[in-house]
Amino acid sequence: MSLNTVNIEELSVNTIRCLSMDAIEKAKSGHPGMPMGCAPLAYTLYTKILKHNPSNPGWWNRDRFVLSAGHGSMLLYSILHLCGYEISLDDIKNFRQLGSLTAGHPEVFHTPGVETTTGPLGQGFANAVGMAVARNFLAAKFNKPGYEIVSGHITGIVSDGDIMEGISHEAASFAGTNKIGKLVLFYDNNNITIDGSTDKTMTEDVGARFRAYHWEVLHIKDVNDLNEVENVARFAFSIKNKPVLVITDTTIGYGSPNKAGSESSHGAPLGEDEVAMTKENLGWEYKEDFFVPDEVRADFEAAKGEGIIEEEKWKFKFEKYKGTYPELAKLYKAFMSGNLNDDWKKELPVYNDYTKSIATRKISGEVIQKLKDIFPNMMGGSADLAGSNNTTMKGVPDFSPQDYSGRNINFGIREHAMGAILNGMALYGGVMPYGATFMIFSEYMRPALRMAALMKLAPKYVFTHDSIGLGEDGPTHQPVEQLAALRAIPNLYVIRPADANETVEAWKTAIEMKDAPVLLALTRQGLPVIDRSKYAPADDVKKGAYVLKYESKEPELILIGTGSEVYVCIDAAEKLEAEGISTRVVSFPSWELFEKQDAEYRESVLPKAVKARLVVEAGIRMGWEKYIGLEGDAVTIETFGSSAPNKVLFEKFGFTAENVVNKSKELLQSF
Repeated sequence: MSLNTVNIEELSVNTIRCLSMDAIEKAKSGHPGMPMGCAPLAYTLYTKILKHNPSNPGWWNRDRFVLSAGHGSMLLYSILHLCGYEISLDDIKNFRQLGSLTAGHPEVFHTPGVETTTGPLGQGFANAVGMAVARNFLAAKFNKPGYEIVSGHITGIVSDGDIMEGISHEAASFAGTNKIGKLVLFYDNNNITIDGSTDKTMTEDVGARFRAYHWEVLHIKDVNDLNEVENVARFAFSIKNKPVLVITDTTIGYGSPNKAGSESSHGAPLGEDEVAMTKENLGWEYKEDFFVPDEVRADFEAAKGEGIIEEEKWKFKFEKYKGTYPELAKLYKAFMSGNLNDDWKKELPVYNDYTKSIATRKISGEVIQKLKDIFPNMMGGSADLAGSNNTTMKGVPDFSPQDYSGRNINFGIREHAMGAILNGMALYGGVMPYGATFMIFSEYMRPALRMAALMKLAPKYVFTHDSIGLGEDGPTHQPVEQLAALRAIPNLYVIRPADANETVEAWKTAIEMKDAPVLLALTRQGLPVIDRSKYAPADDVKKGAYVLKYESKEPELILIGTGSEVYVCIDAAEKLEAEGISTRVVSFPSWELFEKQDAEYRESVLPKAVKARLVVEAGIRMGWEKYIGLEGDAVTIETFGSSAPNKVLFEKFGFTAENVVNKSKELLQSF
């Protein structure tokens, strides 16, 4: 079949549509409407606009594409397969099946060419903003006249759902305020959600809203006009001083005679008969399912060749850069590979003034001041609580439109976006991101925390004011159930240090963690510095739990404490020992780290023979049953707190040595 260029492009677009329809139909599950409507946009971006190399998906200076509308995953899988990424036709045929590279929603580090895991709407939008933050920082630090070695764009497709979710409002405001350019998001404006027309739920002027956020707003009126798509996309990519939203008018389920423009094409297969009619309506001449015409293969092969050329051009430029700026080139490679200072731990402080009581949030702040000099790519900030969280890096400029090399990020009161922006920064690479807020506001961040854990990213979280110990602000600000809720997230490492030296060790663990996020739960109130000449050193924080105070003989009782309650356990143990009750104290800062230890170590800390175990923690009991068994007990808080000074609250709710002694005796008497 002899086809001119225009017809080949149309055939390529329809190949994307047909592969998507076939895969979803075979799986009997999926969202065909969005891939069918956005196929011309994806084709244009991947073959004419984006700098990417299917032969090397991890090329550092590639353009990043984020499918925030992750339910339309077959659009991405189809285009990646056709471009030559290592996604086979069998993978396309096994869409949504166990073990396939083509999961229901895109998953980063699982499928070549996928830049982030999307599914929860709005997360990808904010991830894209975070990627652009990291890119801008690295560009400001490393680019020199004639040597723009960090130049990739961040782009993607967002849906009505992304635009509705609150996180996109937060992230859009942040991006516009910071004038983050080379960030181009295409809004799939198909006017349909699962429940029907968006007129039911969304009547605002989206363009006006984004202009109010200081975004450039462009419009593609006919996504099937490939010339219009290319021209608008090229203009969008030329804008460097602000983010761009391209409102792209599409028809969901385009080509389907009976379901185009309807919610019936959104979240379910079209059905065999409708697929056949749609193919006929599109002028698709091939009877075989999952068919890719040779002309289409050739069309995409040319695009793949362009990607190889782009990377080779970048490599050539980088070699010249390396000759002119050898130290910067070495540092850039260290940033991007994550291979930085190997001898940094000895530079962190050790606390041995046992007359002091110091809040662990304050100690964390002192550690950050050391880390900022050790790791010049460490960057982050707080959701408008930097002074309370102690997270500002002193002597370091703010990340801002005036200085993108700044490392203090002012996230504003946008906890949810902050979490997802940190994820985007981690995904881009080259930086070590951290974010902070009060622990109670982890509730606003929970979806982003879960996504970080799911993607095996390693941002660091500084969550202060970790219990009723924060005092007078009262129950609205006092976390009670949050520790248990955060510990419930798989692959999120929660560390609640007991004193200054445990806090230092917690930061060491956080820095060393490369495949999981780490959360530090820190106090507002001062805590005694534990006398390590009398008690075990803090080194074993990395093991999650350790014997802090050994008993004078075989233990009758084990007191298990975390954070601010550990010193309560120490005081209680000394009183119990004075009465002849042999008592072990275990500091237990992290369940997740403890579970990584072998059975022998876990048994050495919590021997099965000792049934009398009492947990002391200013949070709910839920989850501790695993460590105290049916015979053990707990001093916890099962209600909301109150507004009062922290010492009054600790006494009111029983977090005193006297109460722990009494509870211990009651427990021992029950055996």
